[in-house]
Amino acid sequence: MSQHRVVLLLGSNLGDQKKNLELALHKISEAGNEISQTSDFLLTEPVEFVSSNIFCNIASVIFTHLSPIQLLDFIKNIEIEMGRIDDSKASGGYSDRIIDIDIIKYNNLIFKSERLEIPHQKHLFEREFSRILLKDFI
Repeated sequence: MSQHRVVLLLGSNLGDQKKNLELALHKISEAGNEISQTSDFLLTEPVEFVSSNIFCNIASVIFTHLSPIQLLDFIKNIEIEMGRIDDSKASGGYSDRIIDIDIIKYNNLIFKSERLEIPHQKHLFEREFSRILLKDFI
């Protein structure tokens, strides 16, 4: 099985945000994925919804054997394990969250389904905080 280079973006605006991000990265690594790079933390205002809770965000490059859909299922399970209740795709909007993990790039794959779009267009082209975090990873 070959290793796939994946860029992830993680965010949290509930509880101890930095600890939430570190725990999510630990869970990713613990499952046999190699974390090769991680950005500095970046504090940002919520995007596309109103909240008084500031986000802490981080970008990471991992190497994984998982397919894109397997990886999506894996990170969604981490979000649920950590207490995330509403998924923005399912609820149709954004809200405060303990953890959010997005797949930004997966090798040079271009992929689109109902559940997943790679590369992640909003993070690459529309969100300023994402461009700041991803500048050294893309």
